Amino acid sequence: MERSSKVVTLIRRETRQAHQRDQDGASRQARLKNRLERWAKFSLLPPIGAALVWGIAATMRPQTHGHEEVDALYRSGGHIILAFWHAQQLMIPAGYRGTGAHVLISQHGDGEIIARIIAHFGHQAVRGSSTRGGAGALRALIKLGRAGKDLVVTPDGPKGPRQVAKLGVVQLAKATGLPIVPVAFACSTKQLFASWDQFMIPYPFSRGLFLYGKPMFVSREGDDLALEADRLVLETELNRLTEEAERAMARTTR
Repeated sequence: MERSSKVVTLIRRETRQAHQRDQDGASRQARLKNRLERWAKFSLLPPIGAALVWGIAATMRPQTHGHEEVDALYRSGGHIILAFWHAQQLMIPAGYRGTGAHVLISQHGDGEIIARIIAHFGHQAVRGSSTRGGAGALRALIKLGRAGKDLVVTPDGPKGPRQVAKLGVVQLAKATGLPIVPVAFACSTKQLFASWDQFMIPYPFSRGLFLYGKPMFVSREGDDLALEADRLVLETELNRLTEEAERAMARTTR
């Protein structure tokens, strides 16, 4: 009986050890898989994304209209807050006319990928949004704007409502003294995604147009009512530019 008991104990010990080895092996495989996925996501995807933007832009050769006033601001040593709708952001790096900007990017998981993509265009990310980390991001942007840096904001990001401007960009203009420069992008053929913003990816060799609006200055003495009025002006102008650019591109397909 004693010998039989020892055998049973030995079998149980070996079974537990084998089970532990299996668990350790599965854990190592899971860690390796996570490292590979992280490497692909943060090291491989950003340069591919940047190359995609430049590749599409090279086949499109998009036109730019209404840029004369922003060019004059740059020639005089000025800086801007560039504003556009979230859905149009993919191609904006190809239409930006400055030398480098600080871009507000949300703190969600994909934000790091976007931050690494824009780094390939010479831009830097400021992480935060209206839903997460917004106060800190606003303070950082104000400091950068007052130091003479270009700022980039999508007024309807990160989660909408679509093509409705939030107040943050107007508050940023008031605090920094920088003008808001609205811009819209449209193209003749594209893929629209079923996301909240109807995110747009142009097809290669389609026609493209960047349409700039006039720089918009926000008074530093404005009260809440004045800021809301400026917010509505910006929203209306961005929608007008978007509609005008889309009509121009629609005419090229007839």
